[in-house]
Amino acid sequence: MALFKLHVPILDDIKEKGVKKATLDTIDDSVERLTAGLRIADIRGVLRGDPAPRPNPRIKPHADGFWMHMRPTFFHNKVMTLYPTFRLGWLSVYFLVFETITGIFLMIFYTPSPLVAFEDMLNILGNVPLGQFMRDLHRLGAEGMVLVVCLHMLRTFITGSYKKPRQFTWFTGVVLLLVTLFLSFSGYLLPWDQLALWAVTIGASMVEAIPPPEVGAQVNLLVRGAPQFGAGGLLRFYLLHVLALPAICFIFTGVHYYKVILHGHSLPPEAEEVGEDTARRVPMDQRSYFLPDVFTREMFLIVLTTFLLIFAVTVGDLFHATLEPHADPLVTPLHTTAPWYFLWLQGMLKLGDKVFWGLIAPGIIFNFLFVLPYIEVGPSRRYIDRRIGLSACALTMIVLAILTFMGTPFYGVSSSADQEVFAHLIPETHPGPIRAAGYEVVDDGTYELFGDHHELSFELRELMHVYEHEIEKYQKRGELLQAEGNMVVEPWGVDLKRITLNMSFYDEIEDGLVSRNKSIYLHANSNYEE
Repeated sequence: MALFKLHVPILDDIKEKGVKKATLDTIDDSVERLTAGLRIADIRGVLRGDPAPRPNPRIKPHADGFWMHMRPTFFHNKVMTLYPTFRLGWLSVYFLVFETITGIFLMIFYTPSPLVAFEDMLNILGNVPLGQFMRDLHRLGAEGMVLVVCLHMLRTFITGSYKKPRQFTWFTGVVLLLVTLFLSFSGYLLPWDQLALWAVTIGASMVEAIPPPEVGAQVNLLVRGAPQFGAGGLLRFYLLHVLALPAICFIFTGVHYYKVILHGHSLPPEAEEVGEDTARRVPMDQRSYFLPDVFTREMFLIVLTTFLLIFAVTVGDLFHATLEPHADPLVTPLHTTAPWYFLWLQGMLKLGDKVFWGLIAPGIIFNFLFVLPYIEVGPSRRYIDRRIGLSACALTMIVLAILTFMGTPFYGVSSSADQEVFAHLIPETHPGPIRAAGYEVVDDGTYELFGDHHELSFELRELMHVYEHEIEKYQKRGELLQAEGNMVVEPWGVDLKRITLNMSFYDEIEDGLVSRNKSIYLHANSNYEE
């Protein structure tokens, strides 16, 4: 019977070169195959910024590698400085990858069901190793991605980089802007807390304005899965957030990058003659090769941005993703707003007709962005030749800022002063001062407003001062005149207290004193933090 001898090349190499040399050579060969041409020594030279050897192996990955097809072999020296790109395009891609990585981590511990979604969020924050850290990074990264993508589009307009031959590049950029906005918006609902439910409810309510009413009602059902958000709506937003929108985003990012490589990075407006585009014709003495010059700068930018994000959620304690009380469709929080990047839209809704300002006007704006490079065909990208366009851009930014302010609770939102006081002390959307004080601090008893609080504990005395300060704030505005009241703390069962805020004040409409009150319950095992 014939015997087959197994041939293992690595064993032959070990016999010939020794274990160490054979192992290093195998690793080196693997790295070269992975990078499509770069060995370990070449990578070390790239990271050190060494001059390229001849022949230059750093060009080969652009021809044979998978990822390097997305980046040009060389750049013009005039786009190597911070101006004119400000590296915003690269940062946009970075945040897309960053959000994908942190999002996958969170997906492992999350179930898109109203029955368990909120509990899963509590589990992520309290029991999952690095859970709160990853959620904070994911939320902060989403905010950063929206901001960077918006700034990238603004920069592209200001430098005139949307003009011929880059019209379709701009078109794909507008698609990516919309996808980025809805990616962040769709993620708002997933924690299934009060902020999630009501912020998304405000945004989704606009589809009801689609005429005729029968169509609006059907689109509303399609978006929410029911007349009100529930299991169907949460599942729809989850699938949009983790499947449909990311797929569209990656596809259009690939198309966008392909068009950028095809036409080159546009030079500063003043660096070219009017009507000329020389980005693809880069003289030899004006080239900066991707490896090592661009690559090392981009790696530095990635490291710096990652450090700032981690610093913001850990050491700096500058940002934490909030988790408000469990979503309750029967309780509407005071001053609920859409996400900050949609406040301008909420501001427009305060101007009048919901159909026009909620649907038609935004449609006109985004459709104008799509066709802008096809209707604005002036050949010059120079600032001095684009006074009208740049002035219109500045005016648009001012209008958006005004509309954003109008979308906040500080404009066009009326609520009584007593509601504002109660909402500050015991809000619906977060613990507030009284809950955060804790069960042991609020001793049983009745505590009068504007009384002598010297015998109270420091924490309880501070609570009463907050209560009084809020009332005095509105008294200075001519509201809550002749205000009196108290805070009543009483036992309400085993390890449970009922806290009631009482207030009476003069009401001009009723021409007399009126009384208001609001109660909450605080358990001994509650552990709220403001």
